[in-house]
Amino acid sequence: MLPFAPAIFCFALFLVGVLRDRRRFSNAVFLGFAVVFAVIGWVAEIGREHPVVGGIAILVILAVLALGIVVFGFFLIANGVQMLRKEGRSLGNLMSLLAGVLILAVIVLLIVAIAQHTRTLIVIAGTAMALFGYVGFLFLCFVGYAFLYGRLRVRRDADYVVVLGSGLIGGHRVPPLLASRLERGRAVHERLSARGGRPVLLTSGGQGPDEELPESHAMADYLVEHGFPADRIEREDRSRTTEENLRFSRALMEKANPDYRCVIVTNNYHAFRAALTARRCGVKGQVVGSPTAAYFWPSATIREFVAVFLEHKVINLGICLLFILSGSTLWYAIGLLRG
Repeated sequence: MLPFAPAIFCFALFLVGVLRDRRRFSNAVFLGFAVVFAVIGWVAEIGREHPVVGGIAILVILAVLALGIVVFGFFLIANGVQMLRKEGRSLGNLMSLLAGVLILAVIVLLIVAIAQHTRTLIVIAGTAMALFGYVGFLFLCFVGYAFLYGRLRVRRDADYVVVLGSGLIGGHRVPPLLASRLERGRAVHERLSARGGRPVLLTSGGQGPDEELPESHAMADYLVEHGFPADRIEREDRSRTTEENLRFSRALMEKANPDYRCVIVTNNYHAFRAALTARRCGVKGQVVGSPTAAYFWPSATIREFVAVFLEHKVINLGICLLFILSGSTLWYAIGLLRG
């Protein structure tokens, strides 16, 4: 039982965090640590009873992990090429391609460092692997908990269904990505209404410089054209970012009902980050996601993770800097010992 104590402790922290507020990134980290410590505990328990089997288990885990990283790198490159073909060139669309190239570059650097066996290359490769491990762990935590968050139940009653905007085609037309959000918002609204509620569907999105009308107005027009009652729609038409979507929507909801509760709708890849932002903005509601094309998901998820990573840039960049300083110190120490 003792080898599993750290895993049990981290899992308990995860459960407490979810019960307090499921919209915390710390929940994802605690869940990640619980899984890692559980695997370590399992291997330690096997190794204690059967040392040979325990050694084999470690080798198998390392081999699967290494193979998985290589396959994942090539998958991201292939997905990045597909994104460029279907969505065009932009920094956001390049995310999966750049991530795949970076993963393979770190692997090649490690192989070259082992082959050359030089102090500088070994320290650089070791530092790169440490950074890669840290960022990779956080990414897996993000993806794993985002998947879980999307499957947690939301409130059975709510006063508002808030649908977040995402840009218009040709300055006036709702694109498929946004239509997916609107259809999910309609489904949530219908489910709440079937339970006897009278929720308002709040479309949220302002007017960009290349748009003929605010996104929220185009979204409302789309809903009405598809049979949704116009008198159950309200528009928030000033926002330009997700944070403004939520802050301005919160102001409208609080003005009408200080004790409001809401359900926020966005695409599934964006749901967890939107939930983190909603918590930071003090919005009383959880987030649900609508389906997204499979080829779009990897690049979009990486983009969401980068945004969350940079939202906690002080601690994350501080830890990365610590790894770099540790590598530099090690390089200097090895030089002194050899000298």
